[in-house]
Amino acid sequence: MSSPDTTVPDPAGSDPEPSAPAAVGFHLDRETQLTPLGDGRFAVDVSDCWNIGDNPNGGYLTAMALQGLRSLDLHQDPMSVTTHYLRPGSGGRPGEIHTSLVRSGRAVTTGHATLVQDGTQRLEVVAAMGDLDAVSGGGHGLTIPPPDMPPVEECVERDLLEQGVKLFISSRVDLRVHPDMSVAGGSKRAETLGWIRLVDGRPPDTMAAVLFSDAFAPSIFALLGRVGWVPTIELTVHVRARPSPGWMLGRFVTEDLRDGRMLEDGCLWDSEGTLIARSRQLAMLLPDAGE
Repeated sequence: MSSPDTTVPDPAGSDPEPSAPAAVGFHLDRETQLTPLGDGRFAVDVSDCWNIGDNPNGGYLTAMALQGLRSLDLHQDPMSVTTHYLRPGSGGRPGEIHTSLVRSGRAVTTGHATLVQDGTQRLEVVAAMGDLDAVSGGGHGLTIPPPDMPPVEECVERDLLEQGVKLFISSRVDLRVHPDMSVAGGSKRAETLGWIRLVDGRPPDTMAAVLFSDAFAPSIFALLGRVGWVPTIELTVHVRARPSPGWMLGRFVTEDLRDGRMLEDGCLWDSEGTLIARSRQLAMLLPDAGE
């Protein structure tokens, strides 16, 4: 298995970052755009381009909620985000984001956001927002180095995986999976490794890091085979730094699966090998998975 330097340079090599159009031209910004309604409420149009099967990706729905919290005009970087998925969202339908300020401090703003569609709460988000360029504490640090990975051109597009569900999200997210983990049920470990970026060249930011933490194929795919849609019950993401431009690298592992409920742990590194985010999610393996 070949791998880039331990500093993880941009694996695309000759594939430079596309030139950036105006922010509103990027899919993620346009498809999480909010219209103020007053009293902390915002109208949204939930796109079906982020669907996995019939349902919008949970990371995309969380990104909408984070846009609402960013609209509080206090701190902009999500540092700790916990989402409880109450019911599936509906792609191609309007909704509302309801926000409230829990606490505002000099270093951290804590807010609450809810996505409502058809009069029904779909998810609840509590997030601690901050400024990840701000320095606090001493100069000591501990981190997790990125794993070895083949270059992008040797990896497998997620659309080619036998996951058992149609991936409309592939029109928005470019995901390339380690070839050793691309065959359904072909691994002895529930683990996935892959490169990820937004299709339209939008540079990653802290909100995209939260979205990416829920955009990979479930790690149990490599162990169990075709698993279809694996709905998330709760997702927590801790964002550690702002990412550099380029592909990001993700590693996700499930070591705890019991009674149809799985715990998956993840890490995301940027193109310079900096650990950007860590995540844990509780998800369900549906009884008819793989059929």
